[in-house]
Amino acid sequence: MGALSQWWRARRIERVSRMFSTRDWESAWEALPLLAGFDPETAERLETLALEFLRTKRIECVQGVALTATERLRIALQAALPVLELGLDWYRGWYAVIVYPEEFVPEREVMGDDGVVWIEQEAKSGESWEQGPVILSWADVAAGGRGEGYNVVIHELAHKLDMRAGAPNGCPPLHPGMSSADWQRDLAAAYADLCTRVEADEETAIDPYASESPAEFFAVTSEYFFEWPELLIETYPAVYAQLRAFYRQHPLARLAADA
Repeated sequence: MGALSQWWRARRIERVSRMFSTRDWESAWEALPLLAGFDPETAERLETLALEFLRTKRIECVQGVALTATERLRIALQAALPVLELGLDWYRGWYAVIVYPEEFVPEREVMGDDGVVWIEQEAKSGESWEQGPVILSWADVAAGGRGEGYNVVIHELAHKLDMRAGAPNGCPPLHPGMSSADWQRDLAAAYADLCTRVEADEETAIDPYASESPAEFFAVTSEYFFEWPELLIETYPAVYAQLRAFYRQHPLARLAADA
């Protein structure tokens, strides 16, 4: 990026930053225990990335949602977290976050393997479209970020990262030095274990929704990686190690240092 481009980018970010007060930032951080333990320099980088996210992605509220400045920051900070060490370019190619008040029902035609077409009417807390927006339920956004393993923002943004390699399949583009074979082996083994336990109607440490597909397994374990890393590393240590290499972060150490 040239000096002039950097200058214009900084100007645009500064313009966005004027929308938020110091108290807005404080309230957003206080509402998100999963962000504990960052040193001041890294926290500032995360805030800058969140502002850049807000500059490049429109947050569109529908069905009567009216987000406060703090609530917009809560979305942006959580969206910035997965790409803190990757860069916002990983979110290129889409431009909007649509926020519903609660779970929404996207009605669309779905064709089964047998060629039969039906209208899908399943209530969702979030959704990511290839080449399209991220859609969120504010009620579910508000329920996340507390270190309890549930985070619809991270879940849907993990799908977006997965889509960088095409249709979501649980394997985003890996960095140089990461082994695709090792990734597939470690995540497939954990996914198979979870599916076996779910089919046996066992109680599982990880949300059983992760057994829906490899793509959902990646998105759900990404939630745990940032929200409840202790549980993920106890349950599937090899998955934690792979996600640590991919996200280039170590939430377990960061949160433990803050405890």
